[in-house]
Amino acid sequence: MGSEHAEGLSQGLEQHGIVVGVDGSDQSTCALLWAAQEAERRKAPLYVVTAYTVPVFAASSMDAGYATVDDDVIRESAQAVLQESLTHLEGLRVDVHPRIETGDAAGVLLDLSEEAELMVVGSRGRGGFVGRLLGSVSSALPAHAKCPTAIIPVCTGARLGHPELGRKQGRDKDKDRDKPAAVVEPVVVVGVDGSEQARMASLAAAEEARTRGLALRVICSVAPFNGSLAWVPAPVDREALHADLAVQLAAGRDWLQSHYPDLDITVDLVDGPPAEVLIAASATSELLVVGTRGRGGFAGMLMGSTSQGVLHHARGPVLVVPDRADPRLEDRRSFGPMIAPGR
Repeated sequence: MGSEHAEGLSQGLEQHGIVVGVDGSDQSTCALLWAAQEAERRKAPLYVVTAYTVPVFAASSMDAGYATVDDDVIRESAQAVLQESLTHLEGLRVDVHPRIETGDAAGVLLDLSEEAELMVVGSRGRGGFVGRLLGSVSSALPAHAKCPTAIIPVCTGARLGHPELGRKQGRDKDKDRDKPAAVVEPVVVVGVDGSEQARMASLAAAEEARTRGLALRVICSVAPFNGSLAWVPAPVDREALHADLAVQLAAGRDWLQSHYPDLDITVDLVDGPPAEVLIAASATSELLVVGTRGRGGFAGMLMGSTSQGVLHHARGPVLVVPDRADPRLEDRRSFGPMIAPGR
């Protein structure tokens, strides 16, 4: 493994690689193991990062000013967490760079995402580092990171050969979330909704599938009509909607196939609420890929009210792809119909 000297954030990363946030919880350990395997697969350096802040307490006496906690004490605790995390990497052929940073957890990782090729965090943690990322500022990292972010639920530990991870979470109200899927198919799944962000996500998913030697499944969800749409003649309109989306999905598949001619690509039009469809797909796929925003469906909900449900209840790794320019998006229209802007 690499040097165990913790470098300052201001120095940046020595080279582009994978950054994983740890806090000593089972969730962060699971994220660390997944990140290590990914670093091994990509032959990329792995930066294992923990962060802490020094709390400031107002003194009881007005003339006493403010009292601060000794920075050395908290840093030693962070160092212990980091060293314990590193023991899980013994025997792995990974170039590891441990780091201790000071500052808000989300802010630390967002800064590091400027130079990283992939950020990795657990789906929840102790309420400090990883817990902060998917707590009150849950959308900060996946929505604003400059590189893709992988969210790893603790149930993924079973896939990584560590089924004991998460067993101590008896007080977790969502116990089904920590049950491993019976069968994980050799496929990468991407959710699409016709937006540019979803098309960017599909390109990233295709690349992930290609490098892993897996098939790619493109799925689009058709949510059921709710009470506000009760006036719509459902049998007629829904059939037309399905037919229209099927044509667009086929065109999207042809476009992806043109850029990845050797990739096994299938498309599925699925009935059901987008969140439920995504969660179900994560349970049986090697990787679920989504964009950061879209039309209110798959990608869009990561910036909306149902994002917490998807990221907290996913049953497998979820890769969130940031919006970025890609010249391959320019030739999509030549392959068939697309959802019109504002539709």
